[in-house]
Amino acid sequence: MSDHPATVAHVDLARYMGAWYEIARLPMRFEPEDATDISAHYALQDDGKVEVRNRMRRGGEVEEATGEAGAVDESGSRLEVSFLPQGLRWIPFTRGDYWILALAPDYSVSLVGSPDRKYLWLLSRTPELDATTREHYLAIARQRGFDLAPLIHTPHTGQPT
Repeated sequence: MSDHPATVAHVDLARYMGAWYEIARLPMRFEPEDATDISAHYALQDDGKVEVRNRMRRGGEVEEATGEAGAVDESGSRLEVSFLPQGLRWIPFTRGDYWILALAPDYSVSLVGSPDRKYLWLLSRTPELDATTREHYLAIARQRGFDLAPLIHTPHTGQPT
């Protein structure tokens, strides 16, 4: 196993844009364990960067964080994202890695992680994902060296976010 997990060979970022629903994730401080209805909304900007709007429901309230991502190479499968205010995004070491590890051919499911294997998200274009598909992508994560013991399956209540 290499130092970093493999990413997909190429991502058409324009096709990747739109709404994604979080199906499962490894724990992280920005997404409390009791959060529900987590989604990400991506929009390609004129400069080629991606506007990121993450939403979640917590205690009945909807919370939103807005950031920006940019591809770090020509593949489009390795991005860096920052949620700092626009004027502070230049500061080094304030961007997180968003590596697309697996992607359905029809862009309906995406497995995203970080190169240090601390962060992982299973995303789908719909709030529900059948068990067979979910297990297929989680098996890829295991194969790439991710520890899924603390995995959180994200509940979707059907309430709008």
